[in-house]
Amino acid sequence: MQSQAEPQDDLNPPLRVGQLLDSTVRDLSHDGRGVVPIDGGVAFVTGALPGDRVRLRLEHRARRQWQARLEKVLEPSPQRCHPACLLADRCGGCTLQHLEQQGQHRWKRQKVVEALQRIAHIPQAEPLVAPLLTAGNGLGYRNRATLPLERRDDGSLRAGYYRTGSHRLVNVNHCPVLDPRLDSLLAPLKHDLETSGWPVDRHLQADGGLRHLGLRLGHHSGELLVTLVSSHPELPGLERWAERWMERWPALVGVCLNLQDRPTNVLFGPQTQVVAGRDWIEERFAGQNLTVGADTFFQVNTPMAERVVPLMLEALQGQDPGLLVDAYSGIGTFSLPLAAAGWQVLGIEQSTTSVERARHNAERNQLGQQCQFEEGAVGPVLAERLSDAVALLVDPPRKGLESRALAAILEAPPARLLYLSCDPATLARDLAALAGADGPYRLNGVQPLDFFPQTSHVEALASLERR
Repeated sequence: MQSQAEPQDDLNPPLRVGQLLDSTVRDLSHDGRGVVPIDGGVAFVTGALPGDRVRLRLEHRARRQWQARLEKVLEPSPQRCHPACLLADRCGGCTLQHLEQQGQHRWKRQKVVEALQRIAHIPQAEPLVAPLLTAGNGLGYRNRATLPLERRDDGSLRAGYYRTGSHRLVNVNHCPVLDPRLDSLLAPLKHDLETSGWPVDRHLQADGGLRHLGLRLGHHSGELLVTLVSSHPELPGLERWAERWMERWPALVGVCLNLQDRPTNVLFGPQTQVVAGRDWIEERFAGQNLTVGADTFFQVNTPMAERVVPLMLEALQGQDPGLLVDAYSGIGTFSLPLAAAGWQVLGIEQSTTSVERARHNAERNQLGQQCQFEEGAVGPVLAERLSDAVALLVDPPRKGLESRALAAILEAPPARLLYLSCDPATLARDLAALAGADGPYRLNGVQPLDFFPQTSHVEALASLERR
């Protein structure tokens, strides 16, 4: 009888936890894990690529799906490459560094195609999806990082990212996907936080303390912002440390303290204090001057986000400029360039601080009359304001359009609809209602966008026209 520690052909049942199997990876899952067919089901293997012949160990089963650990690559896929990061096989920040760039590009586009076919029920989706739009070599692009912290029993401080599917921290001193101007701060700031003696308690299991280190960069301006996230403000000597950092790095325009005392996965709390300098950076985006706050949302890949603006304007060609509603408008990232191009823009955003900053950004770009912002939940505001719009831009979170927002669009569909999505599955779900057989729209095309190279995430801009 074969022992549990010996590799077994994946067609011989029964399978059991701890068993080793040798098999060939057939596909990638939506989150970038290798898919291995076994015993009428599948095993998901982090770090495995299609074409790899691997040895895997079964760890957990849920119905016909196994979670498995990669023990060894027996024969590598032709698409496998050497990752730029030494921690790529452990850190959960990047899941596809071992897949060469062209392979990443093909897979991300196909991910969009398959979502449209399977979820939106568009059988002829292939010609509607353009080649993936990319920029650069896939490294050094991130303008922001929020790193969890922990202090070990010996007093040493760790900062990094979590292992995939866990809360175990992978200690990082260098991250090649961070913009080098941010990456250069990582090791010295970790050293200073270790030296400070401040308590670190990210899970709020003791008396609280530091939880995360936030870094933000203006890609074009070069301005830097450091934000410490803590459960309480009792960090002795923080002002002195902030002054030292401002002197050490001339590009650093502010050091902030954000208070988050709730046991939640939400990284930032509602209150941010300025310790030194200011709590915002200035950035030039698509011809507009923006201020970006310490804790407000802004696209993490500035060059790629800027490439979206001409795509939006191209999709709106042929439509006389009128009222364009920008739902989930944030700080006006896309509202302002569209207003500058001649559209009368109404932005809708639920976050009070983002609306305030968006209004400020509109005024500083002399677009206060052309571009206005309304605070509120997107669904109810759309229901009131959409009837006068000739175009609509939606940029929802990963969960896609909320039901009330979708209902409002179906009730009063503008002539043009642009849908910027960060999840192909929820995009396809919403397109099934918007552009299905009974929907008011025709889907003109979808442009996939590589906002997050080295990861399994893919954004997409869908262009729709009322039938």
